[in-house]
Amino acid sequence: MDKYIVGFSQISIQDVGKVGGKNASLGEMFSRLTAKGIPVPDGFATTAFAFDQFLSTNALNEPLQRLMRKLDKVNYRDLEATGEQARRLILQGKLPDHIRESVLYAYRRMQEKHPGSVAVRSSATAEDLPQASFAGQHESYLNISGEEELLKAIQRCYASLYTARAIKYREDNGFAHDRVLLSVGIQQMVRSDLASSGVAFTLEPESGFKNVISISGVWGLGENMVQGTVTPDEFTVFKPTLRLNKQAILQRKLGDKVKTMQYNNDAAALETIVNIDTSAEKRKQFTLSDDEVISISRWCLIIEEHYGKPMDIEWAKDGISGKIFIIQARPETVHSQQNPYIQKVFELQEKGQRIAEGNAVGEKIAAGIARVLSGPGEGEQVKPGEIVVTDITSPDWDPVLKRSAAIVTNKGGRTSHASIVARELGVPAIVGTGNATSVIKDGEVITVSCAGGKTGYVYRGSLSYRTRDIDFSKITKPSSTKAMLIVGDPDQAFKLSFYPNDGVGLMRLEFIVTHSILIHPMALIRFDLLTDAAVKTRIEELTYGYPDKKQYFIDQLSQGIATIAAAFYPKDVIVRTSDFKTNEYANLIGGSIFEPIEENPMLGFRGASRYYNERYREAFALECEALKKVREDMGLTNVKVMIPFCRTIEEANKVVTVMQQNGLDREKDSTLEFYMMVEIPSNVLLAEEFAKIFDGFSIGSNDLTQLVLGVDRDSSVISTVFNEQDPAVKKMIAMAIHKANLSGVKIGLCGQAPSDFPAFAEFLVQQGISSISFNPDALLSGLENINKAEHESRIGAHI
Repeated sequence: MDKYIVGFSQISIQDVGKVGGKNASLGEMFSRLTAKGIPVPDGFATTAFAFDQFLSTNALNEPLQRLMRKLDKVNYRDLEATGEQARRLILQGKLPDHIRESVLYAYRRMQEKHPGSVAVRSSATAEDLPQASFAGQHESYLNISGEEELLKAIQRCYASLYTARAIKYREDNGFAHDRVLLSVGIQQMVRSDLASSGVAFTLEPESGFKNVISISGVWGLGENMVQGTVTPDEFTVFKPTLRLNKQAILQRKLGDKVKTMQYNNDAAALETIVNIDTSAEKRKQFTLSDDEVISISRWCLIIEEHYGKPMDIEWAKDGISGKIFIIQARPETVHSQQNPYIQKVFELQEKGQRIAEGNAVGEKIAAGIARVLSGPGEGEQVKPGEIVVTDITSPDWDPVLKRSAAIVTNKGGRTSHASIVARELGVPAIVGTGNATSVIKDGEVITVSCAGGKTGYVYRGSLSYRTRDIDFSKITKPSSTKAMLIVGDPDQAFKLSFYPNDGVGLMRLEFIVTHSILIHPMALIRFDLLTDAAVKTRIEELTYGYPDKKQYFIDQLSQGIATIAAAFYPKDVIVRTSDFKTNEYANLIGGSIFEPIEENPMLGFRGASRYYNERYREAFALECEALKKVREDMGLTNVKVMIPFCRTIEEANKVVTVMQQNGLDREKDSTLEFYMMVEIPSNVLLAEEFAKIFDGFSIGSNDLTQLVLGVDRDSSVISTVFNEQDPAVKKMIAMAIHKANLSGVKIGLCGQAPSDFPAFAEFLVQQGISSISFNPDALLSGLENINKAEHESRIGAHI
């Protein structure tokens, strides 16, 4: 091995001390994983020894140490100036001839095999702690051509050891400046500026859920994504069904990708990189095809298995060859080091005036004074505990962000620089608001809340909130009665999967329809017959890229269902088909055209009655198609189908026939199960007959109470009469449980009462309920009540 350079084929992960973490990882992948099909660009690295020789030959050690000793380590007011002086010293130095000769010899050999430009990347290591990570602290130089340009780029990488952010990083982490050495990787250039690039995590980067691969992509160079200049495309892939060769892409989210970063074709220009506007057409296109997403995901599986830990991986597509390469892989350092079962839960205690919203990073809440900044040079204004509000951030912001209680940006997605730093610092961030710097005033007090899912909100003023720590791994689940969750929001699913649970007893489709699809399904089916120009324009915008607009509904619905099903896989996820009332359906885009006006929608055209009716039958076929896609194509056979508001035996048979006609056929699929909501007195009275048609029941206590007592549950005038613990209601519930048990079918209950009232939970357990489903915020009290009820039941059995 040459003392000054070493080829990637000769480098392993054991060589961190010689070539730094980044180059050791590249060498490990090139030498160990290319044979397994991982495409890694070839290259070589200068050694840490070569850097040490450069410093010694140019007598730079003492001047650099002197500068670092003078640094203001209290307020860091001279940080920028000190760094500039240190970089100037290094750039004025001369690469020793023996290092130049070694580099150029390796470069010429590389050009014979892979002619073209190269990427020149910094890779630092600490002498006394070789495994130290300095990710993102030092510079890379891309699209470098020619011998002299290569040598200059290497020296600029050396100088980047003394950027302000790198100096501050070492100070914060207790690394002696003179003990940190730099290696430089010289790698075959991937022309992603002519195609696309991005990152992939082998876990879900917000919750730490380890069964998915999360991929992001932008057009051109990936720096736009790191800086948060654009919102990237996002793809979520489910590992268990990927291994089974199923259609494992759970979600596709189209980013705005408003800018494309490319190399400047003008050789005379001072700027080597330009950031151009992305064409409207390309903004509406995904950066990766499904096949490419699957290929990257398979490579991620191999890389994760090789390293034995969750990984943060960079990919790039060459616009000339069309090939995709893996250009970096490092261990994920945030969620993989945390116990996901220990959660600090944040809850807002009051409502306030929302002034901005965007992508939520983390799940915390913070309140404080807003500092609206135009650049990191204004960072001195930020006092510890204040909230940084700006357009976008870059690594130069790191010293400023470390003092902040929260971060709010106009631009960026979940993989932008601000998002990454927020996760590392454990502070909430809201990125991609679009307007934060214009609607938030410098110096005003704001509250930043990321506690409500993937959308975060900025509120005016300081709102009260509470926190509580929960160790889910220490919570005892009931021994006989299954404790399940009620879930509607796919964005919450991965986080909720860590709650103690036996699956999802009720997944409502309505949330996906109102938040993701937005359009009445019949307006998609009958699009050509619509006459309202504004409605047609809005539908065209939402369904861009879908010549068949019905497929838009199927794709959006199946992605939402699949995300929740994957989060709880292989536990049961019971999906209730749509149960909007006519007035609710009418509020969807194009809905008013297809919905009748009813005096009492609660008792009207809802639930099962819609599925075989000519007014909605074609729309229900789309629901069936989405469910079939999730189960058969995507492989999520833990999904069960539940029918709401089924009034009669005749209606039950009609619905089962319609589902069978639409591909949900229990005779052809032995794992498929149909459930029915028990929410009408007729369901209880004829439970034995319904049990011959359905595989299980779920008691909808709200509707059942309203129909047993004849109370409109939405009426404030007679709300005191509505009571799930009324003797008549309890008698109905007891009868339903008894009949289900005699018929040999499972029966659960979805409702608030078992968590609010221990006596009601005890009643259900005594009656022999199979499962109880809770809203997430009621689960813990519900578990406590079931455990008490089961304990009392055991005591009673021994008396």
